[in-house]
Amino acid sequence: MRQALAEDVLSTVTRVAEIGYEVVEFYAPYIEWTPEFAKEVRARMDDVGVRCLSTHTRSSGFVADTRQKAIELNSIIGSQSIVMSSPPQEARQGGVDEWRRVADLLAESQEVFAEEGIRAGYHNHQYEWRAFEGVAEGGPRHPMDVLADGTPGGVTLQLDVGTCVEMGHDPVEWFETHPGRIRNIHCKDWAPGEEEDEKGYRVLFGEGVAPWKEIFAAAESVGGVEFYLVEQEGSRYDEFETAERCLATWNELRA
Repeated sequence: MRQALAEDVLSTVTRVAEIGYEVVEFYAPYIEWTPEFAKEVRARMDDVGVRCLSTHTRSSGFVADTRQKAIELNSIIGSQSIVMSSPPQEARQGGVDEWRRVADLLAESQEVFAEEGIRAGYHNHQYEWRAFEGVAEGGPRHPMDVLADGTPGGVTLQLDVGTCVEMGHDPVEWFETHPGRIRNIHCKDWAPGEEEDEKGYRVLFGEGVAPWKEIFAAAESVGGVEFYLVEQEGSRYDEFETAERCLATWNELRA
């Protein structure tokens, strides 16, 4: 809902609730809100019956001198999880040491957030699933291993299903090997092919190759999922029609 949110946050919240969503997740620009505006957003959510249980926050929001604002805004809107939306730039093409520093930042933030009843979390992309080169046998295979092994159990590993599938990994296996850590999931699909052909991430939720029923079963039996979020990186429809179609598919898959 990037365009809609840029135009009017409050009306977007109302429209999403009217479509039938019960949970929303605000993304990075929310950190620029004032506490006063955050209170307006909370009041609107309460009025229309939706909750914000997590937010996407830039890595800069996890460092000591800016962490407090993230805590304040999340507390106001009722969010229970501050999810790092992307790592510092140096980690994206970095090796094990760079990713260990990201894990340390998440672990440190978790200690601070927990004092306010909030969890830290991490949202993966493609690069977290790329194999490291030159790592000794028995070492971490890819950055996701570093993040999972280097953070306490309180840190949520928010799974982006589409990127996991695109990179050739099995989301069901990830749930099974990290029980209780995947407390929320981005339901994003993927299909091989060029995006201009309505492939890649532009397929709607449920139209790609992700095995959703198996994913739901594993997420709920061992993954520890508490809520699901639909993520759509553009489609052949406008944002609101996209949201409507994705929710209709969700209801069909969950029937």
